[in-house]
Amino acid sequence: MNESWSAMKQVPQDTIQERLQSVKELSEDADGTELYEVVKDTATGEHYLHYAYLHLNVADGTKESFHHLLPLGSDDVLGVLFGEQPYAYPDHWTRPYLRNGPDGTYVWFDPSETIEGAAEENEKLAGDIASLLGEWKKRGRHDPDSVKELLERIDRTMNRDDG
Repeated sequence: MNESWSAMKQVPQDTIQERLQSVKELSEDADGTELYEVVKDTATGEHYLHYAYLHLNVADGTKESFHHLLPLGSDDVLGVLFGEQPYAYPDHWTRPYLRNGPDGTYVWFDPSETIEGAAEENEKLAGDIASLLGEWKKRGRHDPDSVKELLERIDRTMNRDDG
């Protein structure tokens, strides 16, 4: 199977491990918890920026590794390799990229959808809370019970989508 990963919704981890080849390591931190490198899909010739980080769960002492693969065009590859293009995660990861999951597959993640959707949702929530506060001010009651009621209404408003 030499299909481009961009045409797949999910990419098995085994496929990525078989086809991925390191082109050049860009940076690795001193303690080995973060790594950036340019990699190539040997089956298609497509290049990716590979970001890997190791997360240590302090509570139970377990370690978990996370991998992200950002597709790179030819100009991007050259820009990153020659240090002319920034690549730090998450600041410069604004296009869809593959990230690994717990079930042994990589899935596409589009950060722009999350940012735009969250901004719209947060604006609506802020408006709803401002309305509650405006109503509370109009009533002119500032006693502890009134404040408690306002805070409870704000709590319900903020948690209404938690299901």
